[in-house]
Amino acid sequence: MLHRTQVVIIGAGPAGLLLSQLLHRAGIDCVVLERRSRAYVESRIRAGVLEHGTVALLEQAGAAERLHREGLPHDGFSLALDGETFRIDVRALTGGRTITVYGQTEVTADLIGLHVARGAPLIFEAEDVALHGVTGSQPSVTYRHQGQARELACDFIAGCDGFLGVSRSAIPEERRQEFQRVYPFGWLGILADTPPCDHELIYSNHARGFALASMRSPQRSRYYIQVSMQERLEEWPDERLWDELAIRLGPAAAARMTRGPAIEKSIAPLRSFVSEPMRHGRLFLAGDAAHIVPPTGAKGLNLAAADVGLLAEALAEHYAGHGDSGLDHYSERALARVWKAERFSWWFTHLTHRLPNMDGFALRMQISEMIYLRESRAAQTVLAENYAGLPMAAAGHGYGAPPAAAS
Repeated sequence: MLHRTQVVIIGAGPAGLLLSQLLHRAGIDCVVLERRSRAYVESRIRAGVLEHGTVALLEQAGAAERLHREGLPHDGFSLALDGETFRIDVRALTGGRTITVYGQTEVTADLIGLHVARGAPLIFEAEDVALHGVTGSQPSVTYRHQGQARELACDFIAGCDGFLGVSRSAIPEERRQEFQRVYPFGWLGILADTPPCDHELIYSNHARGFALASMRSPQRSRYYIQVSMQERLEEWPDERLWDELAIRLGPAAAARMTRGPAIEKSIAPLRSFVSEPMRHGRLFLAGDAAHIVPPTGAKGLNLAAADVGLLAEALAEHYAGHGDSGLDHYSERALARVWKAERFSWWFTHLTHRLPNMDGFALRMQISEMIYLRESRAAQTVLAENYAGLPMAAAGHGYGAPPAAAS
């Protein structure tokens, strides 16, 4: 069964759904394919710190009504060193920019709701998805749905299907360069229906390891601690985890902490990953299909949104007859911002975590940098600018790699 559309989007996470909604508002037809069920997609627990630019894109997509009603705008966050905290005033240091705490699960639900309301082609449980002819003028995507073989002919394919999706592998190995760092620890997270211990996030560097106090709403808390990847969840009953959080976050945060049963608990690995290029013929990668950042600093969803904003703009220019410069430069422009965010996430992770086998010199350097941040407004400004979100890079590589590395 053959159908035609202008753009096929693979993946119904926030990146694919946001791209679909932006294209719809530009009058561009698209179909979204997702291998998982709707229930699975809507129940995934992910990050929830949105940069100002991501909020603006959701507004542009018509998907920010509930976000503005229920999201939590934050003017800053706190850093802690062995229990002593100091605040980074993001709004003051960046000329008025803020971040908004609003769960990725909620962003996904809002975007799915918009698709369902307008009867958009959003196909869950699409099996055996395969890409064809991406370097030619008539690409297509085949898949199976409800036992039937189907095919979509299209002009372009957007691979928004994550690190384990099929899209990136459609770029031949000899055309791809992949860069990766796997961190020797993970994050043990707990979600609980209890009020947060602070109205803003707290990132804590402690002798026993990193901890983060976050939230999803005024009544729902999200906490993390650094653990070895050899740890098992059954070794961390709720009471032990709450005790450890109280130690690592310090006495002030511990005194405000409300304990309660976990409604979700998991251990997540940390990695930095980039695949270049992000375009191959008529295939464009966006989000986790092309890059992964450690969750420190919450850049994953925001990087995906930045990719999608660039791609939606480039496709709108193409279909409006304004040329293909945006499409031609998409990969290098996206990668310019990706590498800056990778640098920040790598640096912030190394600043806030006690690494295994860290010697005395490395520890003193880490502590000295934290103290310098506490005392220097200039250092705080650099941190705040990166945390709030850098502007989209202009055309050009922007990260020092020779042109051959990204082509």
